[in-house]
Amino acid sequence: MLNHIILIGRLVRDVELRQTSGGTLVARFTLAVDRRQVKDRDKETDYIDVVVWSKLAETCAQYIGKGRLVAVSGRLRLNHMGMRYGLDDPRVIAMSHVVDRLHTEWERMVRCEGY
Repeated sequence: MLNHIILIGRLVRDVELRQTSGGTLVARFTLAVDRRQVKDRDKETDYIDVVVWSKLAETCAQYIGKGRLVAVSGRLRLNHMGMRYGLDDPRVIAMSHVVDRLHTEWERMVRCEGY
C-alpha cells in the first residue's frame, strides 16, 4: 500500500510555529489547492492543513508566508482530534516531509532583471 501525495498551492496565512513539550518544533499552515476546472462550473478550491516537523518546520516559518506558492510532498493522515473538541468530522491533514518554494513568472523576471 502507498500513501503519498504531492500538492501545489498557496498559503492561506503565515506559518504557525510551535514547540512540543519535548522540545520538537512543529509548524502548521493551510494550503489552498485549486481543482481542475470543468467547462461550465466555477473554480473550486480545497483547503488542506499541512504539518511539518523539526528543522523543516523552522525553515518553513522563516522563509514562506501568506500567499507564497509552494509544493509539498508527504502523506495523508486522518486527525481525530477535532472529535474530542466537539467537531463532528475528523480532518484530513498532510504530514509533509518536503516543502519547496515555487516561483511565479513575475518573481523569475524580477530576479533576472535585478530589481
